Amino acid sequence: MARSDRLFRLMDALRRLPPPVTAARLADETGVSPRTLYRDIETLRAGGALIDGASGYGYTLTEDPALPPQMFTQLEVEALVLGLAEVRMAGDPALVQAAESALAKITATLPERVQRQAVHAVQQTYRFERRPAAPASLALVRQACWDEAALEITYTDNAGATTTRQIWPLSVVFLDRTLMLLAWCCLRQGFRKFQLHQIAEATLTGDSFRPRRVAMLRDFLDQMRTERRQYQTALGAPPER
Repeated sequence: MARSDRLFRLMDALRRLPPPVTAARLADETGVSPRTLYRDIETLRAGGALIDGASGYGYTLTEDPALPPQMFTQLEVEALVLGLAEVRMAGDPALVQAAESALAKITATLPERVQRQAVHAVQQTYRFERRPAAPASLALVRQACWDEAALEITYTDNAGATTTRQIWPLSVVFLDRTLMLLAWCCLRQGFRKFQLHQIAEATLTGDSFRPRRVAMLRDFLDQMRTERRQYQTALGAPPER
């Protein structure tokens, strides 16, 4: 592993893991010997990182020169902690790890007083009825949205009918009890909503619909808003503002 990559992984571990982090844990995270780890700690210190601790006691990153200082209000800190906790409860393993890493990086840039607010946030999140585990296809679907790459899916609808079709994935929506995929269906030639837990299989086709995702998603959302207004009008409900 290149030295720069090794130092990056060490910094990431120091930001992410609960302090103080033992040298053995850091060596395991970065895949180096304890002797190499001690040298890398000194290299980071020489580069401006304020790392408290020593061999036998564990290490704590108290000042991170790689990240610009941030300032948040107490309420903004609460919002960040609460929002990232929701991601950790609902996301797939990659999103869970990303949320933990993001919170560690944000906390590392805060002044000490605000760091304490982040660690001891007043608001917490808990669900007695948790969503089903994120489907295995979530990571692939999410990346296909970003890459604007077509997917072939095997899908079972609410009536129990199973079809295989090509779609252009646009966005994943986290609902109360399920995950919804907004997409253009090439089979039906129209916008469709698919429940991710009902997708039995998803594979990349090799086709691209770049650069149409943003415009198509905007049109889909406009269509959904129009349909909602029409439904409310039919019920005699006041329109949303």
